[in-house]
Amino acid sequence: VQLQASGGGLVQAGGSLRLSCAASGHSFRSYTVGWFRQAPGKEREFVGATHWSGGSAHYANSVEGRFTISRDNAKKTVYLQMNSLKPEDTAVYYCAAQSRWPPPRESQYYGYWGQGTQVTVSS
Repeated sequence: VQLQASGGGLVQAGGSLRLSCAASGHSFRSYTVGWFRQAPGKEREFVGATHWSGGSAHYANSVEGRFTISRDNAKKTVYLQMNSLKPEDTAVYYCAAQSRWPPPRESQYYGYWGQGTQVTVSS
């Protein structure tokens, strides 16, 4: 499966952005798609994940209630809607895929990665 993330940009604190992760390749419906982020000097951290077949998404505590993951199976795209953004949300955001569910929160379990997209939240 191939992944392509897009939608990053510069936004003021309190604003919103929506990231997209477009998937291609066979058997993508059997995968879990996760979102991760990495700020300068920090480790890559789990943001949330969803499975193509349905079910509730899982979120990191730091984004619960502010971020929402959705998917459009027809477009083979997973979205990360980010609301009430904070300066500490500034990072490069990545989408990734693997086949386990519930989704692992450690990045080493994800074998497929899209390129990152920069999100910058100004105060």
